[in-house]
Amino acid sequence: MITQSQSPIIEVVARGLAPVIQLLGIYVFFHGHYGPGGGFQGGVLLAAGVLLMRLGMGAVHSQAHVSSKTTVAICALGALIFAGTGLVAILGGGEFMDYSYLPVPGVEAVDLRYYGILFVELGITMAVMTGLVAIYDDLLGIKHAGNN
Repeated sequence: MITQSQSPIIEVVARGLAPVIQLLGIYVFFHGHYGPGGGFQGGVLLAAGVLLMRLGMGAVHSQAHVSSKTTVAICALGALIFAGTGLVAILGGGEFMDYSYLPVPGVEAVDLRYYGILFVELGITMAVMTGLVAIYDDLLGIKHAGNN
């Protein structure tokens, strides 16, 4: 398991750079439903910020921000949001991922597409971010904070 870095330079850079990377990830996510991409790229950037904290502060200390136990649950929730948005469109009479058929009364088809894409991108971002963090934690053998 990776413990806290012995170099104060690495720790200071990690503490300063991780929030900036995560802010960029949030920007990429929110911009993603206007243009191509966004969910996957934003999730990777958010995961990079968390992993940088894990490398700089040590895995056990950074568990207070994003614990290994919750990453799997959030990853599953993200996949459920992604798939659920497509399945709800089927219930509304459309095809899978045809957001204009989302069963929301009183909302125009254009707005339904906008919000449908936003929910899909949210699910992808959550699944990618927490999936990458869970893979990293699994490779290190981290079960949950405090043990290992």
